Amino acid sequence: MRWPWQRRRELPPVPQVTEAVERRWMLPRTLIVLLSVIAVFAVLILLSQVASFLAPVFLGFNLVIAVMPLQQWLLRVGAPRMVAALASLLTVYAFLLALLWSIYWSVQSLVTELPGYSARFNAMYRDVLAWLETLGVSQDEALEQLQSAFSPSAIAGAVGALASDAGSALAFVATLFVVVFFLAWDSVQLPERMQRIAVTNPGMVRGIDRFAAGVQRYWVVTTLFGLIVSALDLIALMLLGVPLALVWAVFAFVTNYIPNVGFVLGVIPPTLMALLANGPINALATAILFSVINFVMQSLVQPKVAGDAVGVTPATSFLSLLVWAFALGPIGALLALPSTLAVKTLLIDPDPRLAWASKLMSSKLDAPPGGRLGRAVAPGVRPRAEGSPQAR
Repeated sequence: MRWPWQRRRELPPVPQVTEAVERRWMLPRTLIVLLSVIAVFAVLILLSQVASFLAPVFLGFNLVIAVMPLQQWLLRVGAPRMVAALASLLTVYAFLLALLWSIYWSVQSLVTELPGYSARFNAMYRDVLAWLETLGVSQDEALEQLQSAFSPSAIAGAVGALASDAGSALAFVATLFVVVFFLAWDSVQLPERMQRIAVTNPGMVRGIDRFAAGVQRYWVVTTLFGLIVSALDLIALMLLGVPLALVWAVFAFVTNYIPNVGFVLGVIPPTLMALLANGPINALATAILFSVINFVMQSLVQPKVAGDAVGVTPATSFLSLLVWAFALGPIGALLALPSTLAVKTLLIDPDPRLAWASKLMSSKLDAPPGGRLGRAVAPGVRPRAEGSPQAR
């Protein structure tokens, strides 16, 4: 159906010579697709080169957008702009500090607890060697492989990599805190800036609004359901008697931000701890209970309650995880869906030529222009224009 504002104006016929010239200079479709794929890969490689700077900036941008409803509410009730900016800044800082402290406490608790299971680990180690012998692998071969894996050079390399990762993590956190500080103070003037931009580029403002709304829904919904899932996991682990239940609940909350595969990452450590402390039956029960809780909450309950927080298909979500983890590193797994949402709302949706890509990525098909519900059309029948006599 074509709406009145969508009708194309009748243009004068174009001379045949111009069409011939256009056909002569038109690139083959295969070449266009190939060049597009090369351009996408070039952009991703470029992003991977600046990931150490871009990732904390984009994460800080996401967090500031997520707390903007609080800032806007304070402004509506008459709070000064500086107070509203300070409140949003402190909210983001409190969330980050609580998350960092919980991770530090979890690692410290794990390091303190693990030495108590050395005897059990040695017994399991001997059982594994005996099992390998039944498969034809001698103890000497197994020990040789272990010694090569834990040789001084290998350990030194692992320690060096760990120190490098720790330095990168500290630089990331420092950059993130600085970025959040400046963005929070600038955000109080964002509505006025958007109004000025809307005068000359209203389409861009609409895209930014959709991106901001999607980011807010994503972080709020993911955080709330992460808390619910981690609480249920904590109860399940306590009932099963798995040590360090609170540590694994915190780990499950953090991995909940990773789409699709976060649940798999969250179930492995408590299962291994249950195997080490309570045996294989308890480990199997832990894995099954974790799987049931996370599947029901994340695949059945969350979509119905949240109503599609981001609005992309599951396949798009999984592919986003792969693409942005390649481009931005491990932090790209956390920013996969917001990054895809930014590309979709700011680059794909405004371009009519990419409407097909938007429909492929969206979890729900858009209504016809104007927000009206589409009329059912019989197969093979083209919809009539609303202004035609037959439509009337």
